[in-house]
Amino acid sequence: MDKMNENQGFLDFAYQMYKSMKTNEINLVYEGEVTQEITKTFTSLTERSLAKTEESNSVQRKVFNVMVECLQNISKHADSLTDDEEEERRGIVMVSHGEESYNIITGNVIKNVKVPELKKNLELVNSLDKKGLSDLYKQQMRDGRISEKGGAGLGFIDIAKKTGSKLGYQFKELNEEVSFFILTSTIKRT
Repeated sequence: MDKMNENQGFLDFAYQMYKSMKTNEINLVYEGEVTQEITKTFTSLTERSLAKTEESNSVQRKVFNVMVECLQNISKHADSLTDDEEEERRGIVMVSHGEESYNIITGNVIKNVKVPELKKNLELVNSLDKKGLSDLYKQQMRDGRISEKGGAGLGFIDIAKKTGSKLGYQFKELNEEVSFFILTSTIKRT
């Protein structure tokens, strides 16, 4: 009888999640390891989903490009919950839309020691207008140090330039070592 109750509980959970996704107009959700292969699959699904809409090519391109950038950020910069460097880097990605905009919401684990610098970078990006973002992008291209993970700090600048919106972010501390970093990128539909 326990197995039947367990299955019913999961079915109830799945249905509630489905209802919530429909209510919040969530088109795609993925949770798991983020690799180049997963990125290709997820972007392909999004591309097909957007092609079925009457969205302008410009909005479709922005959604697609911002999602690729967000997925690459997770695959390059997510940390694991433990000190095991071989443990997979997991993340969550959601794409939702409303009447006025698309939202790409990503989340991944990050070491607490990285939070202050990341927060500083996000605040800087959010403080700039379009010209300031372009200038910062050029400066990073010229002077930026390539990190050991292959980035030069261009991801957030690129997302802000493409969306024309401020980046939403939160850090939820999980323990003394790591936090969960949530990034929201908004693309206006008009």
